[in-house]
Amino acid sequence: MRVAIIGAGICGLYLAWKLAERGEEATVFEKKSKIGKVVCSGLFSERILDFVPESQKLIQNQLKYCLIHFPKRTLKIRFSRRFFVMSHFELDNLVGNLAKRAGAKIILNQPTLTPDVNILLKQEKFERIIGCDGALSETRKGLGLKDPQVRLGIQGFVPKRDNSDFVETWPTKNGFIWKIPRGGEIEYGIMEKPKEAKLIFGKFLEKNNLHLERINSALIPRSDLIIPQNPNITLCGDAAGLTKPWSGGGVIWGLTAAEILVKNFPDFLKYQKEMRKIFLPKIIFSKIAKKLVYFLGFKFPWFLPNNFKIESDFLV
Repeated sequence: MRVAIIGAGICGLYLAWKLAERGEEATVFEKKSKIGKVVCSGLFSERILDFVPESQKLIQNQLKYCLIHFPKRTLKIRFSRRFFVMSHFELDNLVGNLAKRAGAKIILNQPTLTPDVNILLKQEKFERIIGCDGALSETRKGLGLKDPQVRLGIQGFVPKRDNSDFVETWPTKNGFIWKIPRGGEIEYGIMEKPKEAKLIFGKFLEKNNLHLERINSALIPRSDLIIPQNPNITLCGDAAGLTKPWSGGGVIWGLTAAEILVKNFPDFLKYQKEMRKIFLPKIIFSKIAKKLVYFLGFKFPWFLPNNFKIESDFLV
């Protein structure tokens, strides 16, 4: 089948790779002039190797636990699976090359193709369209679907070598600040409401006398599940609002969704049904768990254990 994939992010490229491997005619349309996401921490659980074994060579550092610094107590969370620090830009290009070798086409420098994806479906004679065009998805807008709420992510770097095996976070009212040792440098960042992120992050940097280089920002969808009941057009990854409620990370969830889509292809209605069955309970439970931990952490921190373990990607 002729499949148009809108967006050459990790989910779009992975879908193109896997669909081309099974004999589908996959074409990826990307509005930018090159492949590769720059604004991302590139922090993935070791599950990334299940999806892209070749990414082993991209590992910059390995993390075993996280310190959460509430105002009056610090919690240590051990990961049941290690986390790897990688360059998201390099990962995208690796998967893009795998997609090309499998026979997929990747067309760059494509402006918004059309506000009405149904027209694209008809004019270009594509039999299926998959929107993987991120938090501000034009495909989603073309379908008349709601937009997910967003958070603003800001990141910057300190040129200092650090091979520590843990990440640190400082919860804020609606998000958190992070510190990630990347081996050759240290990354600091924040995820918060767009109107508040810059001010909160600025105060944190000033308090800790930190001066960042290469500061970038991007919008991150809050965890949701926006998948149309449409037999010919669907959404995957950030375009579907699919991110982890507690961290905003979306790669492993997005690739899991991509696998579900490939398994059910070309039946998009079956894909939508299975996604709701698998992800809705995880999203609901994770949102409740996060709210509870934040409430206790700020109000009654002594009720929380100092040291506990969690499943890295799926709390349930």
